[in-house]
Amino acid sequence: MKPVLPSSPVDRVAAWVRAAPGTHIWLLIIGVTSLVIAGASEGLEAFLLHRTSSNIHELDRHPLSSLLISGFWIENPASFLLYAVLFELVHANVERWLGTWRWLLTVGVAHITATLASQELVLLAIEGHRLPRSMSHVVDIGVSYGLAAAAGLLTYRLPPPWRYLYLASVAGFFGVPLLSGATFTDIGHAIALILGLAAWALTPDAGAGGAGDATADGATNPDPDADPNATPGHPPPDH
Repeated sequence: MKPVLPSSPVDRVAAWVRAAPGTHIWLLIIGVTSLVIAGASEGLEAFLLHRTSSNIHELDRHPLSSLLISGFWIENPASFLLYAVLFELVHANVERWLGTWRWLLTVGVAHITATLASQELVLLAIEGHRLPRSMSHVVDIGVSYGLAAAAGLLTYRLPPPWRYLYLASVAGFFGVPLLSGATFTDIGHAIALILGLAAWALTPDAGAGGAGDATADGATNPDPDADPNATPGHPPPDH
């Protein structure tokens, strides 16, 4: 029986939102924090952006809260609409496909890992006198690491040959900056993308592949001369 589709556009939007609750709750929080930044004075804006950053200074003082809170702010409120579109195209599709918990695990691990790795590179550069000490207070907030991981994971949702064209486009988008004066953020994006691609085992195709292999090695290759009515251990009856 085919599923009954919602009849009205409002019902279809509501069904889409219900199918990806994590994406839309996250997007709602980013919308609220963007309004806060847009309405803040210059001094308050600077305070909020630095206080909610996951830079070296904040990671040293508030490691857990800075890793969590930094994923709910964007530096430029004017870019919220762009992020909203990307969330619907990338995050919502991945969450609907994988389920909320597997999607959240992927983007959460990518956000934390990319943040810690990129800030460790900043720390090493400061200690090696290749960057000023002020970089320990750099604004490092945003949702782009999680978005890069989800974009990598979305590769497996597309059928060939579109999969390979999409992968080449995503790899080029995040890879070109690495070849032209990469910043710590560019390196973080590359790490998150790789983690998203490495999460193939969480996809339904990974489980289906294992089941398919098991079937192919067993039940799908019966003895062509065997009689289906034969009792195990006894010869088939004469016809």
